[in-house]
Amino acid sequence: MDQAGKKKYVRQVTGRHNDTEVHLAAQRGDLAAVRQILRDIDAQMTETAGGEEFDAELAEIRSAIVNEANDQGETALMIAAGKGYLDVVEELLKYADKEILARKNQAGFDALHMAAKEGHQDIVKVLLNHDSGLCMTLGPSNATPLITAATRGHTLVVEELLEKDAGLLDHARSNGKNALHFAVRGGHSEIVRALLKRDPKLPRKTDNKGQTSLHMAVKGTSAEVVRLLLEADPAIVMLPDRSGNTALHVATRKKRVEIVNEMLLLPDTNVNALTREHKTALDIAEGLPLSEESAEIKECLSRYGALRANELNQPRDELRKAVTEIKKDVHTQLEQTRKTNKNVSGIAKELRKLHREGINNATNSVTVVAVLFATVAFAAIFTVPGGNGNDGIAVAINYCSFKIFFVFNALALFTSLAVVVVQITLVRGETKAERRVVEVINKLMWLASICTSVAFIASSYIVVGRRFEWAAILVTVIGGVIMAGVLGTMTYFVVKFKHSRKIRKREKSMKKSVSNSWNRYTELSDSDINPIYAI
Repeated sequence: MDQAGKKKYVRQVTGRHNDTEVHLAAQRGDLAAVRQILRDIDAQMTETAGGEEFDAELAEIRSAIVNEANDQGETALMIAAGKGYLDVVEELLKYADKEILARKNQAGFDALHMAAKEGHQDIVKVLLNHDSGLCMTLGPSNATPLITAATRGHTLVVEELLEKDAGLLDHARSNGKNALHFAVRGGHSEIVRALLKRDPKLPRKTDNKGQTSLHMAVKGTSAEVVRLLLEADPAIVMLPDRSGNTALHVATRKKRVEIVNEMLLLPDTNVNALTREHKTALDIAEGLPLSEESAEIKECLSRYGALRANELNQPRDELRKAVTEIKKDVHTQLEQTRKTNKNVSGIAKELRKLHREGINNATNSVTVVAVLFATVAFAAIFTVPGGNGNDGIAVAINYCSFKIFFVFNALALFTSLAVVVVQITLVRGETKAERRVVEVINKLMWLASICTSVAFIASSYIVVGRRFEWAAILVTVIGGVIMAGVLGTMTYFVVKFKHSRKIRKREKSMKKSVSNSWNRYTELSDSDINPIYAI
């Protein structure tokens, strides 16, 4: 059968929306007319077709006629489901597949949504028995059939849908509102009971504006619905939306006297809760136009201790002032600490500078003394005690004392020269390294001093001769006592200082908390400016 032949059957009668005969019969709920149209199709097809393809083409023609959409996108099945004609729906379902059942009209409703919208529970049941997946189809704004039925207050349809799939409770429209939001807004208490029985936690779910079902309920006029929600979960009375409005703020703004009284009876209600605009329920009530309801609400709020926002701000201002002062004090303390650390750092730098200058002065003094030692020792080899003979050889060369003089004078010369060379070539650098160099130089200077002293004592024996040997012995005793006393005393103090420093370091290592600035200072005291001893 070609398309022109099919049109012959589809367009025999048209209505206001370009309806077919089947559309008109479905609108009237005329089952007999629907069946007669189908019999006529069978009769006409028998006259125009035959052979093995007859049954297939007959089914195709029936489906085309039954499921033809009018200008509003409605099929005969949609019209019958919306009108509540169960027998017509059952007849038309024989010629509908899944694609036809899920088809939507221009308003976004399919056959199940239209039946749910109008509250035809028996048709909803038939459609779901035919295809249980229809309960998950979406209408305008992603509304499920459950939301559609709950919005219109059709309790039996809601219960039928929940029997098929309780998971429908978790689905919300594009704006985030679920079936409970719409049921409480319409004041449908029986539906609210049915929904809460399935999921007692449903009142806590919010829409895209942060509104719970209680926010929606107080916009309506049903105190019974509000009581059902509060019995299921009393704590929701203090849940704010994204604007900071609790249900009490909304009910006050809507002038719902009975609902306001109902919520104030709960111990969880904070009558002085603030919105994001810093308004209490009393502020909102005082901003309402004068009426009997607004006066009653203000009286009720005052009876439960309601205050204006500016009356609540006084302790808040004091707290804010105290916090500000604390912040200021903390900032001052931090600034003072920063300055103290800066001053300590500056003092440490000055100490290091002074210490470095002291080391430089000490090394310069040592250099001068070393040059003096070298000069005396160098001159002594040419002006030996006892003089020289005509051949230039020392007269007292065979004396033991002259040999001692010669050896120690040479040691004094070379150690002094070594100190001078080191001081000239020394590169000023890190303080600890400089201190070690100075310690070595000081030891060399002590060696040069001892050698010069021995050379002097030895030359004294040559100069005074054996006749006045007692004078040389006296010089030896005096020089030995002085040098030994000084050397022994210095050795004692050095050993004592090193021992006490080890004890202090051991005590400091046992301490667990020391400030960074103090650590830097103590480190400078122990390492950078320790006294430098000759041995």
